[in-house]
Amino acid sequence: MASLDRRHFSLAGLAALAACGAPKPQTPKPTFKVYSGPPVTQVVIQKGQRRMYLLNGMTVLKSYDFGLGFQPVGHKQFEGDGKTPEGLYFVDRFNPRSRYHLSVGVSYPNERDRAFAEQFGRDPGGDIMIHGRGPEGNQLVRQKRDWTAGCITVSDEEIEDIYAMLQPGVPIMIHA
Repeated sequence: MASLDRRHFSLAGLAALAACGAPKPQTPKPTFKVYSGPPVTQVVIQKGQRRMYLLNGMTVLKSYDFGLGFQPVGHKQFEGDGKTPEGLYFVDRFNPRSRYHLSVGVSYPNERDRAFAEQFGRDPGGDIMIHGRGPEGNQLVRQKRDWTAGCITVSDEEIEDIYAMLQPGVPIMIHA
């Protein structure tokens, strides 16, 4: 009988602990968009045309116009150069608390980028994102389309879609 009481007590304790992890009924649900379509298998960015494509295989799921770094021509080489990278990168992080509404990380710099900058004793820079505008960007975009330090910027509504559609590891091909 004592083992039955202990078993009952253990089960009651586990149930109480499980209830601790359950969300409170008054906790608001996140307001992020949800995407349930075909997976995005690659992102193709054409800098010169200012056009981004989210693809499933060869099918374009969505496309967007965008702004770039304040020096949009050429491949990013050093911190502060205002250029947006070119080449193959990957989605490597998501920031729901971005000062530019939402942001999706681009895996710049890669090993080649770091090695190039190191030859010159320079920092390659980093923290390249696809992001919205947020309040600050909405003011800047009125003055100049290409205003970031090297990031790719879309409207806040568009970044909500992009944020919902992408997954970590999706390749991002950035063309001149």
